[in-house]
Amino acid sequence: MFKPVNAANGVITECTKPKTAALTFDDGPYVYAEDIIKTLNAANAKGTFFVNGNNWDCIYNEDEVLRLKLAYDNGHQIASHTWSHQHLVSLSREQIDSEMSRTEDAIRKITGASPAFTRPPYEDYNDQVIDVANNRNQKLVTWDFDSGDNTGVSPEDQKKRFDDLVAKKPINVLAQMHEVYETTAHEVLPYAIKVLQGAGYKLVTVAECLGENPYLRVDAPSARDSSWHC
Repeated sequence: MFKPVNAANGVITECTKPKTAALTFDDGPYVYAEDIIKTLNAANAKGTFFVNGNNWDCIYNEDEVLRLKLAYDNGHQIASHTWSHQHLVSLSREQIDSEMSRTEDAIRKITGASPAFTRPPYEDYNDQVIDVANNRNQKLVTWDFDSGDNTGVSPEDQKKRFDDLVAKKPINVLAQMHEVYETTAHEVLPYAIKVLQGAGYKLVTVAECLGENPYLRVDAPSARDSSWHC
């Protein structure tokens, strides 16, 4: 798997603004989104939601539409995690484009905002994936810290990872978490916020930690029609 080490070739792996931390949440929208948003808001923190079109649930289902709008309306960033969470390197160019475009379209219909950032599932990309993303004006972004919530790491060990991270005093943090796990929403996130803010980090969106615009353009949301399906 080809993994560039910096943004020179179109893949962002870290924040650029000092003393910022971007907490990101993959694989939604899902049932814990409201609790994550509430926790972030209470701490005057912002997060970034990398959402799928059809993974744990269909993005067009009424509950997920409401969750996505709630995150967006509260100032959190909405970004793409592709339609169905496939290994993009195993797909054709046309299939990669479809995985990206369908998710971008759904986000635009629901929120009115056209996302400027895409996270490739499994941190899996190659030159073709980068080229398709560039042609779609998408910035590919991964992470430099993984909480381990999707690989069986216990909540206590996830908390220790945040402790160890802060002890290293990084200039900034781009953290990957997942919104589909109850323990992430209710145990690890509150702890991560406390530890990071206690160390002086400002919790911001990915776009803010990079000094970039989160969206290509912002229009009015679309009305639900027959195209809102998975």
